[in-house]
Amino acid sequence: MGNVRFPVSGNVNQTINPWTWAFNTCGNQIGFFNLNIDLGHSSNPDAERVALDVASYGKQLGRIEDVIDILVRRLKNGGPLVDAEAAAIGDYETMRREIAAALKASN
Repeated sequence: MGNVRFPVSGNVNQTINPWTWAFNTCGNQIGFFNLNIDLGHSSNPDAERVALDVASYGKQLGRIEDVIDILVRRLKNGGPLVDAEAAAIGDYETMRREIAAALKASN
C-alpha cells in the first residue's frame, strides 16, 4: 500500500513516538491520548505561581524531605548536626526565604 493521502490534505506525515505521548505536558494536561489530569485547585494560585518561579514542586519536596529526615534522626539519636545535615537545612532555609521574598515582591 504505498502513499496514502486524504482528500484536500496533501501529504500526511505522522510521527509515532510513545514517549512523547506519555510524557509531554502542557499546563495541567499530561499528553497521553488527551487524558486530562486535574492537579487540583490552589487556594492562592498567584502565590503558588510565584513560589514555583523560585523552586519547583520537586525541589521544594526534596528539600523538605531532607530536613524532615534530619529532624527524625535527631529526635531518635540526639547530638550535633554533621556538615551534610547542616547544609540540607541551610538549603531549605534559603529556598524558604527566596519564596517568601518573591511572594512579598509580588504583592
